[in-house]
Amino acid sequence: MLLSTTRGHGLATRPVRLRGREPFGTVGAVTGDLALAIDIGGTKLEVGLVDLEGGVVRRARVATPAREGAEDMFAALAGLVSEVLDGGADPMVCGVGTGGPMTRGGATVSPINIPAWRGFPLHDRLAELTEVPTFVDNDAKALALGEGWVGAARGSDDYVAMVVSTGVGGGIVLDGRLLDGADGNAGHIGHVMVVPDGHQCGCGARGCLEAEASGTAIAAITGRPAAEAGPDIVHRTGTLVGRAVASVANLLDLRLAVVAGSVALGFGDAFFAAAQAEVDRSARLDFSTGTVIRPGRLGADGPLVGAAAVGWRGLGVGVGP
Repeated sequence: MLLSTTRGHGLATRPVRLRGREPFGTVGAVTGDLALAIDIGGTKLEVGLVDLEGGVVRRARVATPAREGAEDMFAALAGLVSEVLDGGADPMVCGVGTGGPMTRGGATVSPINIPAWRGFPLHDRLAELTEVPTFVDNDAKALALGEGWVGAARGSDDYVAMVVSTGVGGGIVLDGRLLDGADGNAGHIGHVMVVPDGHQCGCGARGCLEAEASGTAIAAITGRPAAEAGPDIVHRTGTLVGRAVASVANLLDLRLAVVAGSVALGFGDAFFAAAQAEVDRSARLDFSTGTVIRPGRLGADGPLVGAAAVGWRGLGVGVGP
């Protein structure tokens, strides 16, 4: 999708003035500017600088100190921001992708896989730290923006994007528009039920996709890290992801799922074959038959590119749905 100065919804946006810069009204006026991109996950924290072509030009990461206190967690994140900005980088915007749930705009976040943060005021803390316009969204919704911008969903107006990693998240694009929902939590495909009365989920329910197919769930079920899973677990995980995708395709009349994350991409071809087979078996309505699952194209850059897309979208620079 081409860059524009609207959000892709046909809504006009007012010019933005930042640190003495002239307001921009065309794509050319902002070429070369950078977004500070922040990805907050249950396994790692990563911060980078991303340009308007979706290129990651600098990055730093640490393992997530999820079991430490809330301020220790934020201090680790602030340290990464400082490292990335060292040398005088001057980003126009800060975009953030984080696990949920959250309240709208990331005013408070309570990622299921980060117990240290419950009701943490992430938006305001980061806005104060970075001193640039700051926009926070769910990490899988961020991925949906990134994959629609420069990834595997480019050119598609209707798709679901998924992260199958430490947890399982999703973002949904319909009619060219990223769905938000009442509090910005739309797309939580990780909490679609795929195994009746299955394993206990961190959300409190049983049989959620996240409780059966995430890296955390696989380790709990098998007693081994997901990276060491055998063929049967790889097949089971792909099948359950395909089952969830089929349900979404049947519900929302979309025909594309883009799946990324360390578990999905790490399991590789066998995972995607099992997922596609289950979609073919379960998405059987006239409009959902033929739904396709594709691996995410952005690879390790996906979380940062998606976070940057959150920032550019919030600023009014259209980089996707």
